[in-house]
Amino acid sequence: MSPEANSDVDLSALADPTMWSSGDGAPAEKTWTRKRPASGSDRMPLEDGSRVAVIGGGPAGSMFSYFLLRTLALTDTRIELDIYEPRDFSLTGPAGCNHCGGVISESLVQLLATEGIAIPSTVIQRGIDAYDLHMDIGTVQIRTPLNEKRIAAIYRSSGPRNAVSGSHIGFDRHLMDLAVDRGARVVRKLVSRVSWMGDRPEVECPDGHRGLYDLVVVATGVNSAVLRMIEDLGLGYRTPGTIKTFISEYPLGREVLDRDFGNSMHVFLLDLPRLEFAAAIPKGEYLTVAMLGHGVDDALVESFLNSKEVRECFPEARVPQNACHCFPRINVQGAKRPYADRLMMIGDAGVSRLYKDGIGAAYRTSKAAAMAAALHGVSSDSLAAHFQPACRAITFDNAIGKFIFWVSHFIQKSRFLRKGVFRMTAYEQRTPGRKRRMSSVLWDLFTGSAPYREVFLRTLHPVFLATLVWNLVVANLPGSTLPSGEIDAS
Repeated sequence: MSPEANSDVDLSALADPTMWSSGDGAPAEKTWTRKRPASGSDRMPLEDGSRVAVIGGGPAGSMFSYFLLRTLALTDTRIELDIYEPRDFSLTGPAGCNHCGGVISESLVQLLATEGIAIPSTVIQRGIDAYDLHMDIGTVQIRTPLNEKRIAAIYRSSGPRNAVSGSHIGFDRHLMDLAVDRGARVVRKLVSRVSWMGDRPEVECPDGHRGLYDLVVVATGVNSAVLRMIEDLGLGYRTPGTIKTFISEYPLGREVLDRDFGNSMHVFLLDLPRLEFAAAIPKGEYLTVAMLGHGVDDALVESFLNSKEVRECFPEARVPQNACHCFPRINVQGAKRPYADRLMMIGDAGVSRLYKDGIGAAYRTSKAAAMAAALHGVSSDSLAAHFQPACRAITFDNAIGKFIFWVSHFIQKSRFLRKGVFRMTAYEQRTPGRKRRMSSVLWDLFTGSAPYREVFLRTLHPVFLATLVWNLVVANLPGSTLPSGEIDAS
């Protein structure tokens, strides 16, 4: 569509966060200069010929590039945009891996579709239409609302170590291809230094490559040394708080996955010290196991994999050798002041959703950053007014999420509470027409499909509380029995 056809559109409305809902590399030496850019006294707009560098080509970096180029095209503004990404997402194993559980929530699938970012079948490894909740007292299956397969299990790269290369397209490569189609250029280099030449940031790579830019956007993961270097610049940025996770891949084969795991994501609420959340996700020929908690280490991983509830999910109750595994860190506390003149930190480098839906948070912060830069300029004042509100909204929601997960952890520790939650969920799932209050809370908590605030408010509904109390009492009466076996309410 030509710019003239959109001349009567109020583009500033696109930058309002209320209008839309809810590369890493090797350590580089700290040789950044401490010279500050010019103060944010004007808007510093992006104009014809402006140059933008995006450091990191994961979801946040690629989606920012896509949204920025798309929006500037509406005003017929032509810029140069370079995505610095040393990894090749078309490769399998560590060379192309982005260390992620790989589940896209139903709400994000729908939001991306409205943006023109369709997820093709070559990217989706399996459609998830149910969650199997495993506790020591039994297993209950929670079906997706309306029985639609709206959750996508994906790989960020082309698959685990030893996977057949080229058998599918990784999610990150798909997003990068969309950005390239919009006009982005991929630079297969590691960024080792950023400094200011006058009032412009300069990017430098180990091979001597340099580039002077009007805007630098940092979209690396939290494991990148770049973030610490940004902090050392003295611009007010503070790196995000993180915790360690565990991701592993098990080559079980499609037949075993279909038979033993189906189209369900298997969630484990177990009374194990330091464990916050664990899940097993079937994808293609592999099963991805993801764990997060406090101080995740080999001992906790072994304790989890040897638990009865986990072993019984595998053939012959035996967990096989994994194809690959890692202990990546994730963002659990947003960065302080993720912007300065001509500089932004987005995705995991800025703020992400607590524990869940990191790709969704990358979408939200990358779009807010792109709209702010395209429509309001790249000065610190402009970014504070038009980018920071989106970051604050996620940070506020995460504060509510921390309380919800504290309650969830408390339930994991109490058999009395687990029995009540199990009974309430089971009877909702097996009774046609019953209002699924607990099921919807658990569904959105596991998937990240709804803001934590919305999930919390649902738990305060008087009927929810009364029903929960009733199930707690009945489930714990002497001689009471709980529903047995996996419950399917389709």
